Amino acid sequence: MAEDAQTTGAAPDAGGLPGPLVDIGWLADRAADGGLVVLDASVGAHREAGRRIPGARRFDIDGALSDRAASVPHTMPGAAHFTREVRALGVRETDTVVVYDAAGLYSSARAWWMFRAMGFGRVAVLDGGLPAWEAAGLPVDAGGPRAAAPEGDFVARPRPGLLVDGDAVVAALADPGVAVLDARSRERFAGTAAEPRPGLRGGHMPGALNLPFGEVQRDGRMLPPPELRALYESLTGGRERFVACCGSGVTACVLALGAGLAGYHAVSVYDGSWSEWGLPSPRPVVTGP
Repeated sequence: MAEDAQTTGAAPDAGGLPGPLVDIGWLADRAADGGLVVLDASVGAHREAGRRIPGARRFDIDGALSDRAASVPHTMPGAAHFTREVRALGVRETDTVVVYDAAGLYSSARAWWMFRAMGFGRVAVLDGGLPAWEAAGLPVDAGGPRAAAPEGDFVARPRPGLLVDGDAVVAALADPGVAVLDARSRERFAGTAAEPRPGLRGGHMPGALNLPFGEVQRDGRMLPPPELRALYESLTGGRERFVACCGSGVTACVLALGAGLAGYHAVSVYDGSWSEWGLPSPRPVVTGP
């Protein structure tokens, strides 16, 4: 795993953000500020919530913000593709970006990680997402996210090591200093539940550890940093370097977010995740806890 894979709290270019996570009060107080862009990164059925935070624009992980030519879903697009699509959302280099999703805290972390992997640090996840916003009685608009502002000037500057491939995961599994964390459910990890995508083998990578992404949250919000630190330490035996994976590289980013909040500094996400590893191949798969 590349040594420069990083996920820290507030990056030097974080644009006044308190860290990688902001609460609804922070966003509500600044919703009308110039230079603040709110992106709805909902995926699947949650994309059709029919409600949005006022002014939000759609960050389409299911569509334009994935490499549609790739053989597995939700693959990170190249720098030129990402630059083009983010500029189309009206994002400027000087903007501060807050991403949320309609499930609570699910796919928004993927959008956050994608921005960071492309060298943009002025981005944070909304803790609790749209459900927390609505529960607080804050205003919502009906219908899909609005059209973007005039084209932005965003430029992707990829950071090596934040997203890795299967070969890097093979190396991580052989490295006693690295923990591979799988964000899928315990049943999918054990191979006792069928994979939702056809054609994939059940089970997990030999040596991987299971941390379902919901276990780093409580009531749809991230656990406090001390609880996150204790949770990661108890699972990983004090290792400080992680590779996170999941079904298609989405909820792995929730684990990356949790690791950053807990103070870990060397985290990568396996972009292909189980959608790639689980395909019929010589790569090993085991079942059971």
